[in-house]
Amino acid sequence: MRMVKTIAGAALAASMLMAGPAMAQIDKIATIRSNELVQQSPQFKTGQDKMKQEFERRANDLQAEAKKLAEDIDSFKKEAELLSAGDRAKKEKDLNTRKIDFEYKSRQFQEERQNRERQLFVEMMGKIKGVIDDVAKERGLMVVIENPVYSDDALDITDEVLKRLKASK
Repeated sequence: MRMVKTIAGAALAASMLMAGPAMAQIDKIATIRSNELVQQSPQFKTGQDKMKQEFERRANDLQAEAKKLAEDIDSFKKEAELLSAGDRAKKEKDLNTRKIDFEYKSRQFQEERQNRERQLFVEMMGKIKGVIDDVAKERGLMVVIENPVYSDDALDITDEVLKRLKASK
């Protein structure tokens, strides 16, 4: 029994000794709110504006094409019975071909837009990571935790990183 108490006491002392240095290193940890950095950084806003310019004209063209196709389909439905069988088949084939072409263009547009959005996000996260690395090295941090469920405001370096992103615009 005496040996068990001695071992338990030694284990308790060892754990207290190990906790001391770990607690002393709390100033080597920081947190970051990455979603806020992305949404508020001027680089991301500039990238979004550029992307909007790239895709806005094509989106408007697709909308106009969709509207024209819908009008032509409605018109065909109204006058289909007045057309001869050959004219009706030809017009229906033409409308189906246009519809298939439009759907292809629309899918292609969406894929290109999504790829561009991913590319913009990757570029932005690369810039943000670079600034986070700089701040962490200057402060002598060992760990930066992204989007913790909770952290004390004193550990958060989001505002400092955002300030540097705005300055480097």
